[in-house]
Formats: sequence, structure tokens, C-alpha cells
Amino acid sequence: MKNYTFYIQGMHCASCVVLIESELKQVAGVQTVKANLSKRILEIEGDFGEKSEKDIAQELSNYVKENGYSFSTETQEQKTKWSDFKIAVPIALGFLALFIVLQKLGIVNLITTDTVGYGTAILIGIIASLSTCMAVVGGLVLSMSANFAKEGEKVRPQALFHIARVVSFFVLGGVIGALGSAFQLDNTGTFILSLLVGLVMFLLGLNLLDVFSWTKRMQPTLPKHISKRALEIKKINRTLTPLLLGIATFFFPCGFTQSMQIYALSTGNFWTGALVMGSFALGTLPMLALLSFTSVRMHSTITSGIFFKTAGLVVIFFALFNVINSLVAIGIINPFFTF
Repeated sequence: MKNYTFYIQGMHCASCVVLIESELKQVAGVQTVKANLSKRILEIEGDFGEKSEKDIAQELSNYVKENGYSFSTETQEQKTKWSDFKIAVPIALGFLALFIVLQKLGIVNLITTDTVGYGTAILIGIIASLSTCMAVVGGLVLSMSANFAKEGEKVRPQALFHIARVVSFFVLGGVIGALGSAFQLDNTGTFILSLLVGLVMFLLGLNLLDVFSWTKRMQPTLPKHISKRALEIKKINRTLTPLLLGIATFFFPCGFTQSMQIYALSTGNFWTGALVMGSFALGTLPMLALLSFTSVRMHSTITSGIFFKTAGLVVIFFALFNVINSLVAIGIINPFFTF
């Protein structure tokens, strides 16, 4: 057994850590594996015979390349491609203009809560399904689809997965909302939770911009062992596997999901929390369904720096929008959004 250290390309969030470690632990000869998000390195212990480090890096890359990751023996300087903003800013502004129009027409928040409309939750879900924090779910969907396809099942398992995912987000979102009522949050408590939602989303947006390296260390996430246990369900080769995997995605380290979960907690109501999380899950459904039923590779659709920066700008807007609404609700500032 020897210890090796490789540099990782393609990492963006805590989901990437879970996915990389989960995939490489199944490789023959690998004893232990640890991915580090902030340093973007892979520490691995294993027996690879007389292979060179470059050959080992290439071999390991083959197990995760479908999800957009690769390993190398030399570090690569991370440079911000500022020219992407020339395209990302106009696109983001156009999206936000569309959001404002829909808000003005009453389409985005057909049913409104205090600060986050259900239509808005769907939009956030759409952004989440296209961004890097869904990489682990996308990789899981692709893996599950491929395994069941070998057995001749190309529709039923995928359909069960998506149904279980939407239903579990609805039910568990309701449970979180009900738990919030047990705390009997006053206006101050609700205000603090709303600020926390905004902060989580703001950090997500900054991370997607890929400008500040420190944002990766600031991302809140569930304890890693919880996410790993949830991901290990895919090893169960039974009829219940798709259903269990769909439920398990509620516990994966996606910052978007966590921000919605925090908001659901702040509602203090079962039905409101359920509808917020259910709406968010519906927003993620189209892209994930496309992944599972067409086997479109996740990395081929999200590698553009322009897309990440556009998504980051939009997420930052939603974060600031939520914070400002919270400040208005508690009476600290007067409303200045008229839409």
C-alpha cells in the first residue's frame, strides 16, 4: 500500500467530495480515499502495482470523468475568466427582468408565503438542477439508470426515483415546517432564519462565480457521513432501491436544498413547508428526468464558465431579495421593491 496525492479538476461543492469518494472507494486496489474541496486535492492509499503516478491518475480519472472530474499529478493555476462576465451579466439581467415581469403579473408567486413564493421555489429548483451542487444527484441518476438499463429496465426504476423524490421532499418539507412550529419562533427568530437562508444562497452564488476561493470553505453542509450513508443505498440491488434513493436525495449536501429547508423550518407550518420543498423538487424534475431517461452527461451540460457565472449572479439576486424582504418584514427598512 502506498499513499498518493493528486490534484482535482472540476470540483465545485461538497457534493463533488461525496461523489468522488463514493466512486473511487469501489475501485480495486483502493484502501482509503479523501477528497479536499478547499485545496482541490485527492489523498488516496492503495496498491496499484508498479504503475506510475500519471498512469494511476489517468486510471482513476476514468471512473469519474463522466461527471466532469479528472486527476493530475501537477497543480493547475485557477484563473478567473473575466471575459465570461461580458456574456453572463446580460443573460442574468435578462433572466431577472423576466422574473420581475412574472412577479408583476402574479405568475411567479401565484401562492405566496411571507418571503418566498412557491413559484420562486420552482425557479430556484430549476437553477439548482442545472448547477454544480446537483452533480452528486446527477451522477447518482446516471449510475442508477445505467445499472437498471443493463437489466432491461429503462423506465420503471427512473420513474419510481423521481416520484419518490418529489413526494419525499413534500412530506419531509412538511415535517421540517411542523418542527419549526415547535420552536414557537417569534418575529426575531423568523428574521434570523430568513437571514440565514439569504446568507447560504449568497455564498452559493459567490461560489458559482468561481472568483473567490475562500467561498468553498464557507459552504454549510450536512455531516459527510450522513450523505455517504444516503449515497450507499445505490448498492442495494432491489426493487426498493429507486424509491430509497429518491428519498435519500433530501439529505444530500446541496446548498440550494439546505437554504429551502431552512426557509421551510422558518414557516412553522406543515403545509407551507411541504409546498415550498415540493415546489423546489418540481423545479429540479425536468433536468433530472432528462438525465435519467436520455443519459445526457451532466458535465457536458454544465462545463461552461458562462453558465456558472450567470447562475451565480441570479442566485445572488435571490439571496439579496430574500434578505431585503426579511428586513422589510421586521420593519427595519421600508419596502423599495414595487414588484
